[in-house]
Amino acid sequence: MIEAEGLHKRFGSVVALSGVGFRAGDGRITGLLGPNGAGKSTTLRILYATLAADAGQARVDGEIVSAANTAARARIGVLPHNAGLYPALSARENIEYFGRLAGLTRVAARSRADELIEMLDMQDIATRSAKGFSQGQKIRTALARALVHAPRNLILDEPTNGLDVPAVRKLRALLVKLREAGHCIVFSSHVMQEVAMLCDEAVVIAAGRVVATGTPEALRERTGAA
Repeated sequence: MIEAEGLHKRFGSVVALSGVGFRAGDGRITGLLGPNGAGKSTTLRILYATLAADAGQARVDGEIVSAANTAARARIGVLPHNAGLYPALSARENIEYFGRLAGLTRVAARSRADELIEMLDMQDIATRSAKGFSQGQKIRTALARALVHAPRNLILDEPTNGLDVPAVRKLRALLVKLREAGHCIVFSSHVMQEVAMLCDEAVVIAAGRVVATGTPEALRERTGAA
């Protein structure tokens, strides 16, 4: 479970978040929906501890999220907005390296990389340098890296951004499988159709505030719009 409670964040005179709060449950996909600049990425960065809130609190499985709390961070797998791969490393090397950072032994990291390369259909890029990857190849590698330590919770920042249609379909199918396996998944998007198709719960953020929450069906009924 991932929880945000009264998150506030200011960058100089700019108020990025003003009291953002929501709860994302296990075995559910929760979507943060809002226009660019609404505060979605800032919220996610606080949830995975690369940014500290000015006020409020984030928790993962009851653990308070902070840069110092490794127990909370170990429970999260993260796919950041720009993928953040090491370009000189191959897909396999990126995955195994993050497995080692997460505490896996060399043998376990290699075995887990094998599983993820097969799961995400990455055999053709496993030994290639990430420098020349397409956006879809970057996303698959970054997602494998996020899953390498088998976290219960996943945070994905606009995971389908820049993907072609077949890649989007594969990613959606994988997220559904992970939800069925009991994972808590939080992802951000500014595409309403994507949230409506995938999410059990939608959290609508605008100007740094949560302005609506509910199932996609409930939000459509409340607004009277498709």
